[in-house]
Amino acid sequence: MLQYPNEKYRPFTPISLRDRRWPEHVLQQAPRWLSTDLRDGNQALAEPMDSERKLRFWELLLQCGFREIEVAFPSASQTDFDFVRQLIEEERIPEQVTIQVLTQAREDLIDRTFDALRGAKRATIHLYNATAPLFRRVVFRQSQEEIIHLAVRATQRIRQHCEAHPETSWSFEYSPETFCFTEAEFALQICEAVADVWQPCAERPMIVNLPATVEVSTPNVYADQIEHFCRHFTWRQAVCISVHPHNDRGTGIACAELALLAGADRIEGCLFGNGERTGNVDLITLALNLYTQGIAPELNFSQMDQIIEVVTECNQLPVHPRHPYAGELVFTAFSGSHQDAIKKGFAARQPGSAWEIPYLPLDPADIGRNYAAIIRVNSQSGKSGAAWMIEQNHGLALPRALQQDFSQRVQYESDRSGKEMTLSSLWQLFRHAYGLHDTMPLLLHSYSTQSAASGELLLSADLMVKGKLIAVTGHGNGLLSSAVDALRSAFHQELTILDYHEHTLGQHSDSRSAAYLCCTLADGSVTWGVGIDQDVARASLQALLHASAAQLFSASQPESERK
Repeated sequence: MLQYPNEKYRPFTPISLRDRRWPEHVLQQAPRWLSTDLRDGNQALAEPMDSERKLRFWELLLQCGFREIEVAFPSASQTDFDFVRQLIEEERIPEQVTIQVLTQAREDLIDRTFDALRGAKRATIHLYNATAPLFRRVVFRQSQEEIIHLAVRATQRIRQHCEAHPETSWSFEYSPETFCFTEAEFALQICEAVADVWQPCAERPMIVNLPATVEVSTPNVYADQIEHFCRHFTWRQAVCISVHPHNDRGTGIACAELALLAGADRIEGCLFGNGERTGNVDLITLALNLYTQGIAPELNFSQMDQIIEVVTECNQLPVHPRHPYAGELVFTAFSGSHQDAIKKGFAARQPGSAWEIPYLPLDPADIGRNYAAIIRVNSQSGKSGAAWMIEQNHGLALPRALQQDFSQRVQYESDRSGKEMTLSSLWQLFRHAYGLHDTMPLLLHSYSTQSAASGELLLSADLMVKGKLIAVTGHGNGLLSSAVDALRSAFHQELTILDYHEHTLGQHSDSRSAAYLCCTLADGSVTWGVGIDQDVARASLQALLHASAAQLFSASQPESERK
């Protein structure tokens, strides 16, 4: 890189718009949307879509609710021409959907384009030519007058074709293709000349598309350009102002949103931002940005995983794991503090209330995702992360102190392995740490209780101790105190119950119950046990046995499970 880049690169000169109004505006409704995945997106692919892939993508766009779809550049290739014919001849275009096609400002290409559209019920002809000084000087070597003449003649030709085929409902779109670095006054001049030919009205709809063909400035400058154009264009009230932002500076989304504030009515782009170079603006992100502000985008992305599957198969391009809203990791928190905030947000949320969950601007359920992957666990995670995964996937609402105990075990294991803890490995660690497995050396086989005349409870239980059945008895003022007495008598084990929690694992009367029990052992160590059973009393006894086994059989336990 150059030490003095100003010797090679020149900054873009913004227009002067001191009384700009767009910063005070607020988005309140969705724009008109046009998907150009099948045209602009397709031409940017290393291997453009064949007919089968295009049809699959077409059906997806209809499913998502697009009513304007740019389907092809029919004069550019036979494949594109044939695809337009297939849509029309096979009657694949719903009544309310308008197809759009692109053409350059050449008479032979315009004629070929209308051949492709023969028999269409609704269609938009999209005419473009480059207008910026660089293109006029280097690419076309034409004056402003010659560039205007080219656009005017092409518009005249298009209008003649439209009037010759009144059976189709026609719309016309014109793009000064390099609007964002075309002189503001010249952009107005050429669009005025084109509109004068077309004479836009209700019977002859017109779209003026103002593309950021290559991003050359900050989004606020683009917004100034859009507002300046809207305020000075003679035909403004008779036309739809559209924008087509690219993402060369990584600000395509911001350019589109600010352009809407500045007066634009319509957005052209692609799903997940596919397109030339760094891509077109991403329509999914734009639409869901509106959605999270309470604005109905009038597009349906409720089955995001299916959308990703179709788009990646058709484009043969992956969706990045961090892609806004859609990526695999965008709803995932690894950080302990983030996990704790998210967990508390879900716990505090009331059904039907406004969505207010820390770190989650969108409810994953609204786009067909579940909550399982919101929190994932690695060495950076805290107590809430592991607890969330256990609760979401197994229904166990761990007491806070048990969350802390388990998080220490998770930290030890993830530090040891250096890897993320999968749900499976997390559950295996939990089961082995707190006794929820059949290989425990101390298990409850059966039990019975009887009330004594003194008011105490008598407990008789059969325990499986390393595979052998042993009968124990104890008494106390309750079930757990009787069980503690039985362990003291049978194994000379001294322990004190510090904490106990229980809850059901479902809404039905026959749902299983979970019991969590914390003990202090004779050596001062603290240990937890967990029990799950349809009988809550049995679950509590299991939890006590699992907690006491940590001391009775500590020599047989791995070091990681004794921590």
